[in-house]
Amino acid sequence: MKTYTKTNFFKHTFCEFELVDNFEFPEETNYKSKSESMYFYTNEGVYRKSNHWGRVANCRWKLISNSNYKNQDIVIGFAKWTAFYPINSTEKIFIINVDFEEEVVKIQPKKKNETTYSYTFSEAQKRIKQITHLFTDHKWARYFDVEIKDLRFKIISEFINSEKTLSEIKRDFK
Repeated sequence: MKTYTKTNFFKHTFCEFELVDNFEFPEETNYKSKSESMYFYTNEGVYRKSNHWGRVANCRWKLISNSNYKNQDIVIGFAKWTAFYPINSTEKIFIINVDFEEEVVKIQPKKKNETTYSYTFSEAQKRIKQITHLFTDHKWARYFDVEIKDLRFKIISEFINSEKTLSEIKRDFK
């Protein structure tokens, strides 16, 4: 696995920053971007002060925060250097997590010793798009004789734990 530092963490990476409420950003920042985001490096990781998260240049940086956070609010996040993962890799180091109650699907880095089925970042993104469609559109479920909640659970569970395509899984349920 690649090691990330202040010299390369901003090159095609995925990271989940933790919201930090009690950090005073120093006047002397290590870097300030064109979009006014500020960065402060430590031996453990990086603090980022910004009003935009998600797609950041060629990276995918998420902010783990409370439900009160709204994009465009300026907040500070912190991430350890070990929390950065390559998104342009052929390594299958990402998993897909689904919250069936909230109908939310997320990409997350695979933890060490985790046995969950894993994907490359681009494979996971494609599958998330399809899963989101299963949650938002109901037309596809008309052709099955099962309640949609149960059907979604079965299909999505198999989809995130196999190499099978969505079409193959749906066909097997008919």
